Amino acid sequence: MYNAKLKRDVSEHVTQRPTMDEAMDAVRTLLAWAGDDPNREGLIDTPKRVANAYKEFFAGYEMDPAAELSRTFEEVEGYDDIVMLRDIDVESHCEHHMVPILGRAHVAYMPTNKVVGISKIARVVEIFGKRLQTQETMTAQILDCICRALKPAGVAVLIDAKHQCMTTRGIHHKNVATITTQFSGVFKTDNDLRNRFLRFAGQ
Repeated sequence: MYNAKLKRDVSEHVTQRPTMDEAMDAVRTLLAWAGDDPNREGLIDTPKRVANAYKEFFAGYEMDPAAELSRTFEEVEGYDDIVMLRDIDVESHCEHHMVPILGRAHVAYMPTNKVVGISKIARVVEIFGKRLQTQETMTAQILDCICRALKPAGVAVLIDAKHQCMTTRGIHHKNVATITTQFSGVFKTDNDLRNRFLRFAGQ
C-alpha cells in the first residue's frame, strides 16, 4: 500500500549540531570564498541573518509530521468520497545545491472510518518541505506519512514545482516545471478515481 522501506527518521543521519557561532563562521567563510569582505559594513550582520534564515528554512527537522495527524474524527455523517487539498504551497530546498524548490502540492485520501483536520494535511507537506529534499523523495514521504497515520483506502500526491538549481544556474531553463506523483490503494488500482484526482489537480 505504501513504501514501507522509506526512511522516516532523519535523526540517525545527523551529526551533533554546530553552535550558532560556528554556523556564523561558516557563512563568513562562504562570503570570503565568494570574493567579498565579510567585515565590510553591509555584510557585518549577514552571518547572523543567514543562520536565522536556515533555522526557518529547515525547521522541519525539529517537527514530527505523524504527530500532526494524530488527532482524527470519526463523526463524518457517512461521508464516503475523497478528501482533497489543492494548491498547497511547497517551499523546500534542493539537497544537491541548497537552493529553493517552489511550487504546489495536491493531496487526496479516501477515508475509511476517520478523517483528519484539513489543515493538518497542509502541515505535513510543510514539514517535509522544510528539509533538504529531492522532489521525488518528498512526494513519497508525504504519501507514506498519511498512509501510516490514517490507514485510508488510498492516498494520492502530486507536486508541481520549479527548481532554482535548474532555473537560476546550470542550464538556466526558467520555465521548466517538475511534476511528481505517488499513488496508493484505490488511487493506484482505480483508473477512474486516479483520473478524477488528476482533473481536480488541473492535470
